[in-house]
Amino acid sequence: MPIHLIWGNDYEACNREIEELINSVIDSSWKSFNYSQLDGNDPKQNLRALEEAQSAPLGSGGRIVLVRRSPFCNGCSIELGNKLEQVIKLIPDKTHLILSNANKPDKRLKTTKLIEKSIQSNTLSQEKSFILPLPWDINGQRNLVKNNLERLNLKMNYETIDLIVESIGNDSSLINTELQKLSLFSEAVNTNLTTDKPREISKELVKKLIQNNSTNALEIANSLLKGEKIIALNKIQSLLKNGEPALRLITTLTGQSRGWLWVHLLDSQGNQDVKEIAKLAGIANPKRIFVIRKQIQGKSLGTLLELMKKLLKIEASIKSGIKPIDSFKDNLLTDSKILANN
Repeated sequence: MPIHLIWGNDYEACNREIEELINSVIDSSWKSFNYSQLDGNDPKQNLRALEEAQSAPLGSGGRIVLVRRSPFCNGCSIELGNKLEQVIKLIPDKTHLILSNANKPDKRLKTTKLIEKSIQSNTLSQEKSFILPLPWDINGQRNLVKNNLERLNLKMNYETIDLIVESIGNDSSLINTELQKLSLFSEAVNTNLTTDKPREISKELVKKLIQNNSTNALEIANSLLKGEKIIALNKIQSLLKNGEPALRLITTLTGQSRGWLWVHLLDSQGNQDVKEIAKLAGIANPKRIFVIRKQIQGKSLGTLLELMKKLLKIEASIKSGIKPIDSFKDNLLTDSKILANN
């Protein structure tokens, strides 16, 4: 009765772990019979998951029952908890129950204790967590890049890793995508390299493939700060037409805006330690603080707060399905004090 508890807000890593489990357990020829995915937000589907988990696989290979947004370790009802207690010992050896949730399991719950006990008693069971580092946790973001490099059999020096962190931040999905692109490009131009040793990715290659788009986004942010909204929108439209992902663009703009806001706040409190400001603001390179100070000179806290608010609204609008360019126009062209030079 293998049970897998997979949780955390790094959805890219969680989904990758789930996909690896599916590929290792299920015979692809029998997947349509031996794979079920259910939504934990629906009480009926939770009960159905427990019913299906009692079924042995058909044909060869194993069976997987996946419950996304699983409630079993986070606010589980008494009825569902009692049902789990009845079922957990009836799960066949080749049927794997995967419980996935963004939140950390609540150790106080009876169901959590029951599941953890089952995991400890079965060598095929496991609990894995994947947590994204906070925006100001530079070392955590570096480790996120390092983990992805190791998985893709790549390597970088510290300066190149910091360049990735500055360009992307803690977006796990984007880091994975960009590193895969770098890997493919590096493999294409270095055909003589052996496949068993980690392939080194140079700082120059990162600048060529990643930082160029990031730099364009930073230019857009500077235009917004100066009040040049039409210029900014033209650049935004050009980037989007050239295939720049809208969410990556807004992530870069938000990251720049957040850095301005933090530096303004810390400077206003009399903090002069550049390294400490960089650490608190989530800026990998402390030398950037001097550049940021020049950029925000003469800008009020209210101006920076309003810009951040607009960017967050744009992000929410894009995620809700609004066409990206319309999201930018609707929010940036409205009357606002963000473009005032106060």
